[in-house]
Amino acid sequence: MLWLALLALAWSASAVSCLRLCLAAADAPRLPGADEDTGRPGAPGRLTLPEAAFLAGGPHRVTTLALVSMHREGRLLLAHTGWTTVVDPEGGDDLERSVIGAAGPGGQERTAAVRDAVAGGAAVRRLGDRLVAQGLAVPESARSAVRSALRAVRAAGVLTVVLAAGAVLSLPGGVAAGPVAVWFALPLLLTLGALAAARFEVHAYTGWASPLGAGRLTALVAHAAAADDGTDADGGRARLTALAVFGIGAIEDPLLRTALNGTGTPPLPDPR
Repeated sequence: MLWLALLALAWSASAVSCLRLCLAAADAPRLPGADEDTGRPGAPGRLTLPEAAFLAGGPHRVTTLALVSMHREGRLLLAHTGWTTVVDPEGGDDLERSVIGAAGPGGQERTAAVRDAVAGGAAVRRLGDRLVAQGLAVPESARSAVRSALRAVRAAGVLTVVLAAGAVLSLPGGVAAGPVAVWFALPLLLTLGALAAARFEVHAYTGWASPLGAGRLTALVAHAAAADDGTDADGGRARLTALAVFGIGAIEDPLLRTALNGTGTPPLPDPR
């Protein structure tokens, strides 16, 4: 019967995807907890803003932080048209030099292209590697494997529902749909149970920060809030901290948000 073949397919998809998730969780390295001291060089201490940006939002968040920081210092311009123009070609560190280099020899490039180039560049990659070595960030291999396995389990759940509907609709007259639906409920329960367990067992592997790194992020936000006394200097630091931790949505300036989310309209030519 057709519904039996569809049921076998649903069971196969559910079982394989759940097994894949179990293997991904088993292969993932143990992450230090928020209350643990890793004993690794450089692990203790407060995070820098680029480190916080990486742990909170990954490479593109680091690039956004660098662009906004340099823009506030007047060292580059972020136009609402979606273009970045370098004003000061001297970078203070590897990350800033990466931003300047991504703008090209003319010192002007689409902001989206600059962000992509810097996010995939050596400076951000070294930052991520250092955070992984300190136990603050989740290794890329573990994060990708777990996320891919979770997507497979979700897809298997959706496929089970579709196959169940197809099986019920294809039943010949006189055959009760209830028992068939119950059989399909079993592989669906398997996928839902795996997803529920994953919320507790592998949730730490789906983000950029390890539990230890997440704890450092929380401490950084608390310290920034306590240190903000309303002065321009402290306020600027607090705004950059909010950007690093919460992303572009934390930027109060609507023109700056537009500049970072610009569509890439070319700037007007220089009349000179």
